[in-house]
Amino acid sequence: MAERIWLDVSYAEKDRAKAAGARWDPAAKRWYAPRAGIAALEPWAAAPDVPELLPGEDRTLGDGLFVDLVPSSCWFTNVRSCVSPGDWERLRRMITRRAGRRCEACGAGEDRQARRWLEAHERWVYDEPARVQRLRRLICLCTDCHTVTHFGYAQVRGLEARAFAHLSRVTGMDGPTARGHVDAAFATWRRRSRLVWELDLGILTDAGITVRRPPAAEERPGVAAAGLTGPVLPAPREDSDVPREPGAR
Repeated sequence: MAERIWLDVSYAEKDRAKAAGARWDPAAKRWYAPRAGIAALEPWAAAPDVPELLPGEDRTLGDGLFVDLVPSSCWFTNVRSCVSPGDWERLRRMITRRAGRRCEACGAGEDRQARRWLEAHERWVYDEPARVQRLRRLICLCTDCHTVTHFGYAQVRGLEARAFAHLSRVTGMDGPTARGHVDAAFATWRRRSRLVWELDLGILTDAGITVRRPPAAEERPGVAAAGLTGPVLPAPREDSDVPREPGAR
């Protein structure tokens, strides 16, 4: 078989690419051009693969499963909103490939019947004196583990009990210990949400990913909510989610 002419097609763009002539390889889980020279497919021409270890990335940061809430003042300053769809697809593909198509928290694979997908999640470090939110790792999580990390959003969606049970099952925490972990995560979230953060995506730019300017502080929907200590706010999930493979029908 001739070597594939691979394309970088995000899930959001799959219908457009398919209409332009792209075809789906179910084994490679990737779109390709059936032949060279199809001008309509040029917007999805593949760029070089992203290195499996991003410059400065710490793949030991944040191992295991835990509630990992993004401060409300950081909402909408994320990787997916700051890179092109093509570059996001390159990152997504690298993240799932290097994880062996398994969740890096619980080891589960994709299960379409259970509606469990493999998704990308960002691990951040927060320099509070400097007020810098720095990307340090990209990790592959299954839908269930990703729901746990965004526990506030799980609450809003009516999935709190399910997320809590999954947290306990994967970590082995008993009920009181798991509840204490969740409460501590929200205390950290409230403290960090009182600050406005600058975004540092240096591990991407050093890997050749073009990063767009994130929204300024006053443009972020979460900033107006910063400092709230009352009801949990729903963190947007579109920052990192990969709900399914981009070729899924």
